[in-house]
Amino acid sequence: MENVNTLRKKYPTFIYKGYSYKISQDCLEIFFIFEVPPDITFRPKIIIKGVSPYRFRKIKKEVLDNLIFHLGLIECLSYWKATCSPRLEIQTEKITRNQILWFKDLLVHGMGQFFYENKIRGHKPDFLRVICTKSKKRSLAPFAKKPKGGILIPVGGGKDSAVTLELLKQADMDIDCFSLNPTKNANEIMKVFGCKRPIIVERKIDEKLLELNRRGFLNGHTPFSAYLAFLTVLMAVLFDKKFITLSNERSSNEGSLKYLGKEINHQYSKSFEFEKKFSKYSQRYLAKNIKYFSFLRPLYELQVAKIFSRYEKYFTAFMSCNEAYKTASGTKTPTAAWCTRCSKCLFVFAILYPFIDKRTMIKIFGKNLFEDKELLNLMKKLIGIKRNKPLECVGTRKESLVAFYLSWKKANRVGNSPFLLSYFEEKVIPWKIRKGFIKGLSQYVKMEKETKELMTSWNKKHDVPKELVKYLEKKLILDKSYGLF
Repeated sequence: MENVNTLRKKYPTFIYKGYSYKISQDCLEIFFIFEVPPDITFRPKIIIKGVSPYRFRKIKKEVLDNLIFHLGLIECLSYWKATCSPRLEIQTEKITRNQILWFKDLLVHGMGQFFYENKIRGHKPDFLRVICTKSKKRSLAPFAKKPKGGILIPVGGGKDSAVTLELLKQADMDIDCFSLNPTKNANEIMKVFGCKRPIIVERKIDEKLLELNRRGFLNGHTPFSAYLAFLTVLMAVLFDKKFITLSNERSSNEGSLKYLGKEINHQYSKSFEFEKKFSKYSQRYLAKNIKYFSFLRPLYELQVAKIFSRYEKYFTAFMSCNEAYKTASGTKTPTAAWCTRCSKCLFVFAILYPFIDKRTMIKIFGKNLFEDKELLNLMKKLIGIKRNKPLECVGTRKESLVAFYLSWKKANRVGNSPFLLSYFEEKVIPWKIRKGFIKGLSQYVKMEKETKELMTSWNKKHDVPKELVKYLEKKLILDKSYGLF
């Protein structure tokens, strides 16, 4: 991999050159042009399917231009990261100083993992300078009309969106499933739910970026959920939806580690901090009357897993392993199976194990992950014995500990503890568990109390609208007891 300083000197400027779009039949095609002088040009493309030409014509050009321009601005990050050019030049539109500061804040927090893994001091104020070269700002405008109503729910193939779909089915509102480059699992979840005409978007990465990755240019994590946020606002305008309803839990608020004094959170753009910042930005600059929020924000992922365990019809449809989708080219395969080796697989296995019978769990994952000795190190990271939590979409250290505790109780009840749970009993749980002292993890002094509190907790820091929050509250009240043993 080339040195970041070498790349920044060789490629001092990244240019957001332009964007264009057209509607053909029922597809909106969007094109972006990014240049990195002297010799790199990127041309990514987006195709939004099922757009009504009638609805398209009713939206003012300055509104569409604004939304598509912003989508290009967030798309920039995936390409800018290859060179980390010290200057980002926007030649398409002129934005305010406050907007620039907002995007730089997203860069610092949303790309913290990228900076950490590439040993880059990206949090420095002078690391990136954003320049608008247009002398005058055009009359771009946010979408000001009130939408007809309805809910847009992104579906990625995991259990969480299935829970959101099922709980909001009771709301008697138009629900549109939306999926970006849908995998087999995303398609299956939408099919099981009964979504007959899902909204599909194709995001086509420029092959030039993948070529640069193979040549050793910089690569790493970008805030995908932030990209999804800008895309879904455009979608809500195009399809006349009032609510954009994500499925992020409170678990995403916890970071994984610290780097140069800054918290690194793999899930930053899924966090409540980002949600609040984006909602404020969106209502001011993108769409005044469209509400962006996460329906599952009041709950831990372990609580969501218990709710999901009631929906057997999704057991063979969902899949949350990111590693399984990866290919040598960096793209995703349309179909894959749980890799059973990563922290995500182990975490999901641990939070579902207390609530689903062992035979079904093995059928879902292909094996009993608690029997795999190679996963011991990952278990230690998940429950907090090791300092740094995995850089993955996993729950908090506390809920991982509770998940393993509940799993241990279940296995201990039938007298058959696999390797990881035996280790958990011997090294993590003290001999006198009923007294509630946890060896080496003194902050968890009463596991039974901690477990009950976590499994019945409700985080008040959320932005779920009053007319929808009742459906989640009702489910939590019905699911109040945590023990199944």
